Amino acid sequence: MTETPAPRPESRGMSGPILVGVMPGQHSVVVEQAAHLAAGAGLRLVCAYADVTVYPVDGTTGGPAAPIDPDGVGEAQGVPESLKATLAGQLAGLDVEWSIVPLAGEPSHALAREARDIGASMIVVGTREHKITAALREATAGSVARHLFHRQDLPVLVVPVNPRVPDDDD
Repeated sequence: MTETPAPRPESRGMSGPILVGVMPGQHSVVVEQAAHLAAGAGLRLVCAYADVTVYPVDGTTGGPAAPIDPDGVGEAQGVPESLKATLAGQLAGLDVEWSIVPLAGEPSHALAREARDIGASMIVVGTREHKITAALREATAGSVARHLFHRQDLPVLVVPVNPRVPDDDD
């Protein structure tokens, strides 16, 4: 007598782009890992920059945005030129189609909205550097990665930027 294996539920597969959260000064390993993942899967890479100083006026990620501080800059600045140049340098020579999109608002919410809007297969973010200012920011606001993996039905890949593993840790 042979057993017939139970049918497996259809896997969703990865067909949408890989969405990676980017910011100025971010460690290059985050974008590099996302790019290699996208290239290996034959998917587009969408780099998303969330500007916390603006909010989405109509609820869309790429739509009109207004500054939180009405006395601040009159219009959202979009993606900083320095970040565009850094990404172009990091992704040059890699066999991956990529784009960059400006988002408005709190990064985890903005990334989640964008992932849903573009039908992303996965969201990639990095951990924070081991610095006192990052620790204070995480203690008060929480981390983008933590917010995402608790509130998403998409896979969230968290790339360690500079892991601290004790020498005696097996």
